Amino acid sequence: MTKVQFIKTTGGEELAVLPKREYERLAALALDEDAGTARIVRRARAALAAGNEVLLPKAVVDRLTAGENPIRALREWRGMTQAELVASLGITQGYLSELESGKRKGPVALHQKIARALRVPIDLLLPIAVSEEEADPARIAKRQQVIKKRQQAADVLRRSSQRR
Repeated sequence: MTKVQFIKTTGGEELAVLPKREYERLAALALDEDAGTARIVRRARAALAAGNEVLLPKAVVDRLTAGENPIRALREWRGMTQAELVASLGITQGYLSELESGKRKGPVALHQKIARALRVPIDLLLPIAVSEEEADPARIAKRQQVIKKRQQAADVLRRSSQRR
């Protein structure tokens, strides 16, 4: 245990007096912490410069934390209209409107496209993304029926060729 001595100056200021070895240990820790912080800052700046990270204005962060739809908040922040975004995504404006209003959920693959179009990390959109089956169960069911019919047709052909 380090022996620390507390003294009061004539002006009333309280000072802590500690052994030199303890002072040097604390000073070294402070330098290490400063170096670590500087390293984190350098990495963050490099990631920003490379386009791997994005700085969001406080107003956008406030909208996101208030539960607003991230697609809408980020699209408006980027100054894009729905028409501009759908043109880059290859979806209908109605579908985007339903995604932004929360009436529909989009698959992860679509959210990845949206993130690229808005130049933001996918992490900002993943909370509202769903699996492909959840996004469009009717289309997935229809696709599964088509696959099943093709498999049945292939089985029939295989059996008929084996009989010959």
